[in-house]
This record gives sequence, C-alpha cells and structure tokens, in this order.
Amino acid sequence: MKRQCIKVSKKKGEPARRVLLGLEILDNSLKIGSDETFLYLPLTRELVPEEFESLPEGSELTDFDFEPIEKKPVPEVLLGFSPAYEVIGDIALLEDENLDAQTALKIADALLRTQPNIKSVVKPLTPVIGEFRIREFEIIAGEPRTETIHREYGCRYKVDLARAYFTPRLSTERSRILSWVKEGDTVVDMFAGVGPYSILLAKSKKPSRVIAIDKNPDAVHYLRENISLNSAKNIEAIEGDAREEAKRFAGTADHVIMNLPHSAHEFLDSAVLLTKPGGIIHYYGMTHEDDLFKSSVELIRKAAGKAGKQVEILEKRVVRSYAPHQYNICIEAKVI
Repeated sequence: MKRQCIKVSKKKGEPARRVLLGLEILDNSLKIGSDETFLYLPLTRELVPEEFESLPEGSELTDFDFEPIEKKPVPEVLLGFSPAYEVIGDIALLEDENLDAQTALKIADALLRTQPNIKSVVKPLTPVIGEFRIREFEIIAGEPRTETIHREYGCRYKVDLARAYFTPRLSTERSRILSWVKEGDTVVDMFAGVGPYSILLAKSKKPSRVIAIDKNPDAVHYLRENISLNSAKNIEAIEGDAREEAKRFAGTADHVIMNLPHSAHEFLDSAVLLTKPGGIIHYYGMTHEDDLFKSSVELIRKAAGKAGKQVEILEKRVVRSYAPHQYNICIEAKVI
C-alpha cells in the first residue's frame, strides 16, 4: 500500500516517531517500513512546513509501499456484544451466573479464539458461600481445571478457584495498603486466603513480620506454596480461627487487615485486641449506598470502647461497586 511517509535514518527513528505521535499523524494501521539504513514512518495526512521542521535533521518526505497491520479479532466482534468476564491467571471467569448453556459456550469459544493467554473458561454455579468463601464452578470450554497462577505487581499466586477465594479486582487496593506500611512494622492479615495482601507486603521488605491467618485449609495450602513461590521470608502462615489467633498475638500489630467484607464486623473485638497503641485497622465492609460509612464507624468505635480504647478515623473510601446499591468500602481506623 503506497503511502506518503517520513524517511529517516535508523539512529533518528525513535525521535522522529515521537514527534509524529505528538502531532497525531503517525498511521498506526500500517507497519513501519525499513531497509538497511532507513526507517519509513507512514503518515495519515500531509505535513505542513512547521510540522516538518520539528522532525530530526535529515528527515525526508517520500513514498513507500507499506504492509497493513493485521487486526486481531476481539470477542465483541465475534459475539456482537461485550461479554462480562474477568481473567485470573489463564482462566476466564464468566461473571453472569444466569447465562444459559448456549450463550456461555459461545462466549467461551470467542474468548479461546481471540485471547491466546486464556486456556480455560469457567462459569460460577453459586455465589461466594460458606465459611471458606468459595464457589462451585462449571468448566465451559478449554482445559478442564480451576487451578492457575495469577501474576500481580511482580508476585505470583497459585490458586484453585474452587477451593479458595481470589479476585484480581482488588489489586489496586492491595497496592494502596502497601503505601500505609512502614519499615519494621508488624502486619496481621486476619483473613489471608492464598496471600495476595500478605505476600505483596512481605516481598516489599517493609514490614519486619507478616502474620497471615486463614481458617480454610486449602487456602493455607496455597498460601504456603505462594510464600515459597515468591521467596517471601518474613511471613508466617497460620491455619486457624482469627479470633483464637488474636489472643496469641495480642497487642503486636501495627496494621490489621480485615478483608472479609461480608462479616468482618463479627471480628472487630479481635482486631482491636491485636492492634498495638497507634496501630491501624484496615476494615472492609459491604454497605448500602444510603449508609456507606456511618454504621461501620460506629461498630469500630463500639469494639474499641469495649476494650477501653478509642479510635481515630484516618480515611474512609469506596473500594468498588459490588451489586446494585451495594458497595465494598474500606475504613482506616487508628487505635488510641
């Protein structure tokens, strides 16, 4: 395909490309051409003299026979609509539990055809249920498994979705918590799961000690695997009830992470017990839009009062929308 272009020496190719990008006239639908000495940068329109003068010295205006860049198909094109899914490792998790079998199979086929990183497509058969916060799944297409390795912020998390809860949607939130932690701190992760909070914190080498607790034996199995997988040294994995473990580590924590939003309020007494004076509780809740924070703050203050302590609310924020009119929130509370 003949197209007007800028001919420039390979040494000056990157500066020229940046100028054309800034002018928004580099044609990204065509492959950049080249020979032994020069690059050929395709244009979407003619250059005016002032624009040409901004290019590196030695640039020339010429014509070149370019190859088009083949556009990869996307699921939306094949399906005619945008499917709702999230990717955990190499598994695509369809988000609509009510999809009929035919539609689910069509979506799975489109994902496997267009997303080479996806090897398996699964659909949840139940919401997150039970003490261990797990779901049942149906494998729609691809490799018949629910185990994968998910990568996030330089960490790797091995998880079986049918045996332990994990969501990539809290990756930004996990990074935010890291910004609160200082060197030498002790962190207690009361509901650690496979370790996405604990391992990120431990690998940062900021805290001197991370205590990661979970009651689900399968989650702790993967937590321990992930500690090894990430060469995290300053972290202790404990299978147990957070209430009982809180008695062992009372008054030791600079930070207590309570990522159990549907029932964290039931463990506030234990969180207060864990926290040393000046320590911070990172409390997660699930609240209605009409009462995002007030009731949760009252519960935190009540738990602190029972222990003869007070709290200072440092931050209140909405983490994400969870359901219609329902929000996952986080409150940072300093125990005084």
